[in-house]
Amino acid sequence: MEIIAKPVGGNIDKMAESVFIECINLLGGLRKLVEYRNLTWLPSLAESAYVIVMKNEALKTYREIAKELGITEQTARNIATADEEKVKEYIEGRLEEKPNEHIAGGIAKLAYRKLKDVGRLGEDEVVIRHEEIEALGINWAVQVLSKIKGLDFPVEKEPLKERLCGIVINEKKIEEILDELEYPIKSPAELLHKIKMKLTNNYKE
Repeated sequence: MEIIAKPVGGNIDKMAESVFIECINLLGGLRKLVEYRNLTWLPSLAESAYVIVMKNEALKTYREIAKELGITEQTARNIATADEEKVKEYIEGRLEEKPNEHIAGGIAKLAYRKLKDVGRLGEDEVVIRHEEIEALGINWAVQVLSKIKGLDFPVEKEPLKERLCGIVINEKKIEEILDELEYPIKSPAELLHKIKMKLTNNYKE
């Protein structure tokens, strides 16, 4: 099911953040949440939130979205055209086999549609329950998204250090993690992805 909406303007980062958080709320409200308690979902959900908002609110082309987020046009298309109803059936356990759809894209479309229906897209009041944050291990991601509100991308290291100062992830100061990343960083989704990859690599080491 393709979402069609008129451009409304506004802050794309803020709208994408609200969609991302609503994705987590949707997953937290499902009985099989335990199956998705995996940190690798975070960048995919954030990326999907941006694709959906940029496609439906800014009316950007797949090429423009791909270039801005650092993904392929096909990935952007797969996210934007995912059948959210099939994905909903899958994550609720009503489908025996995984559908041939972009799962995170479908979840993002469900979250986007819900926020649009109630007129809350991009509102500060969209929140995530603390127990769900703890269960998913995504405290750091929510903190990062909250602190970079309004920050212009692409971004270099120093502005990120100023915004994110004080955050500790897995007993490591975020400044130390930022020192190990490559810059510039094109988007909040890419920032989450790079932090996640660094955490994963450090854990393996």
